[in-house]
Amino acid sequence: MPDATGNSSAAATQSHPVIPDDATIILPIRNTLLFPGVVLPLTIARPSSIAAVQEAVRGARKIGLLLQDDPNIDQPEPEQLRRVGTIAEILRYVTSELTHYVICRGLRRFRVGEFLTGYPFLVARVKEIGVSEVITPEIEARMHLLKTRAREAIQLLPNLPQEIGPAIEGLESPSALADFLAGIIDIPVAEKQDLLETFDVTQLLDKLLGLLAKRIQVLQLSKQIGEQTEQTLSSQQREHILREQLRHIQKELGDDDPKSAELKELGEKIDKAGMPKNAEEQARRELKRLERLPEIAAEYGMVRSYLEWLVELPWSKCDPERIDVDAARRILEEDHYGIEKVKRRILEYLAVRKLNPEGKSPILCFVGPPGVGKTSLGQSIARATDRKFVRLSLGGVHDESEIRGHRRTYVGALPGNIIQSINKAGTRNPVMMLDEMDKLGVGFHGDPAAALLEVLDPEQNAAFRDNYLAVPFDLSKVLFIGTGNVLDNIPPAVRDRMEVIEMPGYIEDEKLAIAKRYLIKRQLASAGLSEGQCQIDDDVLRAVIRDYTREAGVRSLERRIGALCRHAAMLIAEGKSTRVVIAVADLQSILGPKRYEPETAMRTSVPGVATGLAWTPAGGEILFVEATSIPGRGNLILTGQLGAVMKESAQAALTLVKSRAVEFGIDAKKLQKADVHVHVPAGAIPKDGPSAGVAMFMALTSLLTGRTIRSDTAMTGEISLRGLVLPIGGVKEKVLAAIQAGIATVMLPARNRKDIEDVPEKARKQIRFVWLEQVDEAVEAAFDPPQTDQQNLPGMTHATTTERRAARSR
Repeated sequence: MPDATGNSSAAATQSHPVIPDDATIILPIRNTLLFPGVVLPLTIARPSSIAAVQEAVRGARKIGLLLQDDPNIDQPEPEQLRRVGTIAEILRYVTSELTHYVICRGLRRFRVGEFLTGYPFLVARVKEIGVSEVITPEIEARMHLLKTRAREAIQLLPNLPQEIGPAIEGLESPSALADFLAGIIDIPVAEKQDLLETFDVTQLLDKLLGLLAKRIQVLQLSKQIGEQTEQTLSSQQREHILREQLRHIQKELGDDDPKSAELKELGEKIDKAGMPKNAEEQARRELKRLERLPEIAAEYGMVRSYLEWLVELPWSKCDPERIDVDAARRILEEDHYGIEKVKRRILEYLAVRKLNPEGKSPILCFVGPPGVGKTSLGQSIARATDRKFVRLSLGGVHDESEIRGHRRTYVGALPGNIIQSINKAGTRNPVMMLDEMDKLGVGFHGDPAAALLEVLDPEQNAAFRDNYLAVPFDLSKVLFIGTGNVLDNIPPAVRDRMEVIEMPGYIEDEKLAIAKRYLIKRQLASAGLSEGQCQIDDDVLRAVIRDYTREAGVRSLERRIGALCRHAAMLIAEGKSTRVVIAVADLQSILGPKRYEPETAMRTSVPGVATGLAWTPAGGEILFVEATSIPGRGNLILTGQLGAVMKESAQAALTLVKSRAVEFGIDAKKLQKADVHVHVPAGAIPKDGPSAGVAMFMALTSLLTGRTIRSDTAMTGEISLRGLVLPIGGVKEKVLAAIQAGIATVMLPARNRKDIEDVPEKARKQIRFVWLEQVDEAVEAAFDPPQTDQQNLPGMTHATTTERRAARSR
């Protein structure tokens, strides 16, 4: 960046007379010049220059740039400056700790009339000078010649920005063309000052033509010298010749050449790799290319790495598949408790593969909450089929290249994760688990879900083409298994290529059995204990399940059991005991206070509170809906970080209650003078989904009628303005959540009756189901008997369901 001053001290703030309107602030510059129409950055550090720029910026004034006669003078006097300069406007002023920068654009030439005194910087009265813009044939000819020579100079200077050529061609004003070229041409600053002081446009063009012709001659001569120099041997070429001589000398002496040995080894690996014909031809071509490259060439390492990937891939290696359905059933029973439907579907899958090994089997995708055993099921399938198991996590993958690989033109290019996993397995037919498929991302480098379509499609994956390999690789023998927590988040096109198997959460008895069969043994081994050194009884496990975990899977339960085992290990290691028996009374001292308390009865002991059921990626949950009324104007207030769907459900519920005010014995006039507030606690957790309509309707009805809802009753379902109860999803997860919360009665939409078959039989026996077609049935089933003292809105009476239906029919 050109420099305008020389010192580094900051400008001190000084008071000075007001600058007249006909005066201009002068900024001395050196070693550079600014022409009209040209933008130029300047570095300023002299206190007077900083003060001048700050004054110009503060007063929105233009500044005049004058060239110093002697660039070594730090504080030039007026007589040490040229009298002709350029008026400029300040486009930007940037300050840093040590240096100030200013970006100026030249406007017009000027000549100094007189300098004014009494200012901490130079101020002068100036006269602006214009250049004639009359275009005659002579001037037009000069402009044409000037543009031609400018093109010649641009061709000789390849480092110039590409946009300079079109910019020069677009200039139609002779003065603008001359000033633009004078600003960018590399000539001494004294010659540039001479061009600035030339006001006649014809003379200005002639001078510029001469300077440009001289500059072109210098550039042409420099190019000729450079071409002659390139014809001589470079140091790299000389080193290559010496290395070739050394190789021949080593060959004559009988010494091994490392490069020859390496190439010979690669050739032998290509012979043994068993590649398809097209892949082998590609490898041979690259090997010949590698022979011609010197070892010091940057491309040598890239080609060698590519060949190493080709020869190491298991092109023809397939492990023998052993499918024994009885053995597979035994392995699944050993590794997993419950989930009978899932295990039966896996056995069906293996049976079909045994009878039709060459058939195109569907790709299984296990979907369910965390900790229910999706990944371990994939490991069990690999063990049952005697195959290698590799796991590929897709969570957070947002680049298509992570699936398909990078092209070899990129530095540090590698194959995609699919090919890397195949290479890691060492066989062409492993069990590959694509984990966390619902957490795929999308970035500006492409959609990885679209790249997965070719991988998962049986019609295409026999010729999967990785960008790095650039040759097809057969993936048809790979047994792909997908997993995810939320089915809706898996891209639809990917989901369509898989058979989805939903895995529900576990009830308390199943968690207890899993803990006794698997978790305790695993955590005892992790803590270095034998089964006889630590005893955890069933009542302790049930207390842990109820009071310290609330999840669909068993991952948190295993961590709590691990804490118990570590407590026992510490007592045994300190010599305080040889055998530790964990009791229920010990849990608070080991695990801390209870994390979960049964709160259903407490939360529903007053009118206006209903217990709903919600679905989350981690399983089902109970959801409390609270409603109250305050004096107001009939408005609805919603809190609890509700999504758009739940807000609409609350509005629809209130409208439905108001439409049936007479049936429920609600005083409509008093209702119009009260604001209704609906709140869903745990407001930090976002909540949304079309399943809270019934719960909101019941909470509002409970509030406005003064009746309490049974504490052992939970409900789910969406409603319409006609009072219909609409079906919902996630029945299985919601019922299991109700059982964990101690709910005895669950109200579900009647159109979800078919989904009850997905609920485990043990869970169905613990719950009484009420099937709803109309909201009136929910009112009849959920409310406690009427109380004599009504709350919130007095003057209300109660009507039975039959009476309400009769009233509507009238």
